[in-house]
Amino acid sequence: MTEPKTVHAHGTTIEHSVERPHQGPGLGGRGRKVDGSQKATGRVLYADDIMLPGMLHCKIKRATRAHARIVDIDLSAALALDGVHAIITGQDLPTKYGIIPWTKDERALCKDKVRFIGDGVCAVAADTEELANLAVRKIKVTYEDLDPVLDTDTAAQTGDDERSKVNEKAKRGNITKRVELSFGDVDKALAEADVVVDDVFQFQGTTHAAIEPHCAIGDYDVGRGMLTVISATQVPHYLHRDLAEVLGLPQNRIRVKQPPVGGAFGGKSEPFDLEFCVGQLSMITGRPVKCLYTREEVFYAHRGRHPMRMHFQAGAKKDGTVCAVKSHIDIDGGAYASFGMITAYYAGQLLTGPVGMQNYAFTSTRYYTNKPACGPKRGHGSVQPRFAFEIQLDMLAERLGMDPMALRKKNFVGEGQKTVNGQQIGSSGLHECLDAVAKASDWANRYGKLPRGRGLGVATSMYISGTNYPIYPNDMPQSGVQVALDRSGRVRIFSGASDIGQGSDSVLAQICAEELGVDIDSVQVVSGDTDLCPVDLGAYSSRVTLMMGHAALEACRTVREKVQSALAAFWNRDEAAHKVTGGQCTPTDVALEGGRAWYLNDTSLAVSVTDAFRIAEAHWGTVGATGGYRTKERGGEYRGGTIGSSPAYSCTAHVADVEVCEQTGRILVHKIWVAHDCGRALNPVLVEGQMEGSTYMGFAEVALEEMLYGANAVRQGMLVGPSLLDYRIPTTLDTPAIEALIVEKPDPNGPYGAKEAGEGPLHSTIPAVANAIYDAVGVRLFELPFTPHKVRQALAQQAQAAEKAA
Repeated sequence: MTEPKTVHAHGTTIEHSVERPHQGPGLGGRGRKVDGSQKATGRVLYADDIMLPGMLHCKIKRATRAHARIVDIDLSAALALDGVHAIITGQDLPTKYGIIPWTKDERALCKDKVRFIGDGVCAVAADTEELANLAVRKIKVTYEDLDPVLDTDTAAQTGDDERSKVNEKAKRGNITKRVELSFGDVDKALAEADVVVDDVFQFQGTTHAAIEPHCAIGDYDVGRGMLTVISATQVPHYLHRDLAEVLGLPQNRIRVKQPPVGGAFGGKSEPFDLEFCVGQLSMITGRPVKCLYTREEVFYAHRGRHPMRMHFQAGAKKDGTVCAVKSHIDIDGGAYASFGMITAYYAGQLLTGPVGMQNYAFTSTRYYTNKPACGPKRGHGSVQPRFAFEIQLDMLAERLGMDPMALRKKNFVGEGQKTVNGQQIGSSGLHECLDAVAKASDWANRYGKLPRGRGLGVATSMYISGTNYPIYPNDMPQSGVQVALDRSGRVRIFSGASDIGQGSDSVLAQICAEELGVDIDSVQVVSGDTDLCPVDLGAYSSRVTLMMGHAALEACRTVREKVQSALAAFWNRDEAAHKVTGGQCTPTDVALEGGRAWYLNDTSLAVSVTDAFRIAEAHWGTVGATGGYRTKERGGEYRGGTIGSSPAYSCTAHVADVEVCEQTGRILVHKIWVAHDCGRALNPVLVEGQMEGSTYMGFAEVALEEMLYGANAVRQGMLVGPSLLDYRIPTTLDTPAIEALIVEKPDPNGPYGAKEAGEGPLHSTIPAVANAIYDAVGVRLFELPFTPHKVRQALAQQAQAAEKAA
């Protein structure tokens, strides 16, 4: 290699070299998270780690009745305590709010009545947590009990009178939302089908169980009239809007800061009572106020997986064509709407691919009940019906004598096609996903051929890469990004996106590094702060990589063009560089890569990126740009046709290897293979982490997780065991081996072709295990979780049926 020649011109170093220096993992490489080392070494400060001078502590008095009118609240004993600075009730925060603008049915603190055990009634600000807890115990609330509604059957028959109406927002009875949609003549298709299956499935309620409890700090600057709320939220923008509405402050007098979040999975995707309470208490006291939920309170905040009872019918022709699917779904929503309007649609709208059907109809009804409100847990709204549908696909395959994978491939809704309900599919790697898990699990040689007690099961799914529209109607970008260059060679990128552990900050840094040719460690990401960052709508519906990614690309490419233009002009007039370019360098002749800016026609001419940035700043002044993302019109042309529409859809296939002990009923999942089409893996390490985490959570819902409520007079409506001692989730010893197989089918609507990977890989975990149980011992289980008792009960029924037949 020849030695590089260096020529100094106007303070800029021009390097002539025939080789480019090696750079670390770029786009598509197996890079670490940008915050990985800080988290691994314990340097990250989560919300509860933050201590402000003079900070008070808030605790919330919670309801002890499932459904009751508030008759009186006696605060006198609590207010008499030395060190108690303020107490607020529902009278202080009367404005209703809700994440969906059309279903605002919740107050920060109950004003007239409580709707579930754990509903917030009063909030105390005191010098210490211990004192705040003492004050809460001294508050006396007098109730007049109303009729509790604890299941969907009761909800369907009540709500026409005040005593049994859970939430006054319900226009009819206790119904939050009912959706009835039909595509084709479903009843006729079922009547003409060669095989029909008809079953009822029950999906239990589950919660997120994120490691970090909810925590918020309110800090009101009296002099400036400015309220800052620091919160472990995954939707800073929506929280910002609701704080302004409920607290009666202009939006420009509120700042929301999101510190690093210790897990969320959908459980922090809307505002909660603590955020309003700390804001109001700080405004009253003039001091910072912190509220940290106990683990029990996290269970009451909930917003987890909706319990659903699902009646499914599916029919197929002899050749395996799925000609009709019909479902009737009752959804237990809890006391407040949350995202429930969307849930009622997602329960049907997201089922029509990647395995399609010719005719389809669904009726889904979400009811109010006197339990903690359900909401968007990972895979919002579509995990439950996917469980039912994928089991019935296996049942149809068995009746037709087909391999379950072959049946799914035959009914594949392919690339560029529309589903029966009008959803436009871009790229979809169903065949590749099925082939990948089939090869890895040795499906051809093992399915249906293992000794009794051991079996394989398959299932598939797809999921959205962001919702097509923002939660509140507007024409502004759904995600905005700002990029600024520094003459030091660093790049600052500002985004309102919420990194909740999924690695969105790392994706921003990777895109920046790719487009501007800098090392990833030279990128400073600033995110989750409504004062510093442009708006991003939040971390939900697997929207972040696609929408934030496009916004980042637009901003970075605008900045890159400025650098290229400035450098081309400089090289054309610089004496030393002119000898190489001949004065003919154009912006497209300049490449930013590997920490250098290169002249593509003769790569012996290059400058460092730092010098390129300085040349650009000298040419343009401070160099920066913005980018934004808006979705285009998509979805079916009918009421509700846009709900479930997405710029791109991921695709997943699972195979589970399961052993069933017939004596004990215990299920042992040996291994789960998961193949996921993520479009393009911008960072395979992050994608694999999402695939493995999703599969783990799906396995947990199969085997262990369940929320139970007391039914007797003493414990009526009380959540049983609201702690991680009683609510069982798998430990590392319980978790099966998980093998993640990335399938890349780039989608034209994704940045670099990328699609979601954070939620889709959960769905088909559950039916894959259910189908493996059938392959192992020949029993179908339709009610989750699959406890040993349920397995033994099914085996006993199987034995009785065999005796009868004999």
